[in-house]
Amino acid sequence: MAGFNAATTIERDRLVLVAFVAEALLAGGNAVAIRFSNRELAPLWGAGLRFLLASILLVAVMSVMKLALPRGRALTGALLFGLFQFGGAFGLYYFALVQVHAGLGQTLLALVPLATLLLAVLQGQERLRAVAALGTLVGLGGVGLISRDILQGSVSLPSLLAVLGSVLCFAEAAVLVRRFPPVHPVSMNAVGMVLGAAVLVSVSALVGEPHVLPQRSATWVALGYVAAFGSVGVFLLYVFVLQHWTASRAAYAMVVIPFVTVLLSAWLDNESVGAGLVLGGLLVLTGVYLGALRPARPSPTQS
Repeated sequence: MAGFNAATTIERDRLVLVAFVAEALLAGGNAVAIRFSNRELAPLWGAGLRFLLASILLVAVMSVMKLALPRGRALTGALLFGLFQFGGAFGLYYFALVQVHAGLGQTLLALVPLATLLLAVLQGQERLRAVAALGTLVGLGGVGLISRDILQGSVSLPSLLAVLGSVLCFAEAAVLVRRFPPVHPVSMNAVGMVLGAAVLVSVSALVGEPHVLPQRSATWVALGYVAAFGSVGVFLLYVFVLQHWTASRAAYAMVVIPFVTVLLSAWLDNESVGAGLVLGGLLVLTGVYLGALRPARPSPTQS
């Protein structure tokens, strides 16, 4: 029986590792697919279509799982999550990726765990550790190196600021949701995506973006990818990994994904990988590890 349990544990661990790798690979393709979508669709309109399709899939999953919609303060939390996560963060990110290459954009998004920690400290949810402060400085040094490199090229300052604004929206969504009663992750994302899609399409209409359906097959493939695989697929794999690994271990996906994106973008979108992106990206990822992902050492009283 002991041998059977050990074999079962090994198989489960392998399955979780496969799910983690699959999550990183699928998420790594998101930014590249968004770049292809942006070439035909206006950015906010494209983002709205993505989350409209993804929310339909998640509502179907809710129906199969027989999950109820959140109510009261839990619903408020889910709506705020959707406003920041899908309306704010992805709206800015889609706008930025009109100019910013996918590898660069995903590398800067790796700052999300660190930004989440800093916002949690500012809002009284966590305490700032010395190593987190060091990680912040290292990460900011990486951002500065990348920024200097890309601003010498064709990328505008508004596009760079849009990526950093997206980072802050992602981080604030994670901090805000902790102030409200917990909601099943499927229900949380379904509600959030419905609101996010509504906000994105509404703002798109206000700024006068054309609302047209894709005519190119490549755009449909990109849109279908980010809706089904890049949204629902990545989310379900992440939840599965989170059920078996600690949150900090599962968060290492944020460090792996940029490498996948850079390789895919260089292959599919002819992104040039210069010294600024390589060195700055390594500094960003090192800062994120030190500040947000590195396990805290137990104090002498805890040992």
